[in-house]
Amino acid sequence: KLQEKPKDSGKVTITKTFDFAGEEIKVTKEVDANSKEAKAFLKQQEKLQSAATSSLPTVSGVKRPSGMSSLLGKIGAKKQKMSTLEKSKLDWENFKEEEGIVEELAIHNRGKDGYIERKAFLERVDHRQFEIERDIRLSRMKP
Repeated sequence: KLQEKPKDSGKVTITKTFDFAGEEIKVTKEVDANSKEAKAFLKQQEKLQSAATSSLPTVSGVKRPSGMSSLLGKIGAKKQKMSTLEKSKLDWENFKEEEGIVEELAIHNRGKDGYIERKAFLERVDHRQFEIERDIRLSRMKP
């Protein structure tokens, strides 16, 4: 299920509903109105609205769902499933926003204390040590 809430300054809020472990999870994302995702979302909303208006019978100008078939359609509608990895990523993003640590993580990961840079440094040191030891071994063999 998707919902749109247009805001000022060219932003579109997209709300998606997923099924995760039998629970209904709502994911809200704010994107620029000019982005591909926003345009696709607006196109999909137009299709849903046009399909809803053409399929519902009207009684004296008021749209009414067609009883039992409408109810069965809502029950039988498949929800988009969410994997465990997607749920974990969503929870981590929400935690970072709630705690206000987004900038702190970005600064820490960018500096010299980053994990990848430390690993690369250790590999370079190990490689240099190996070359020095190899040169010593080769110099001892040629006398």
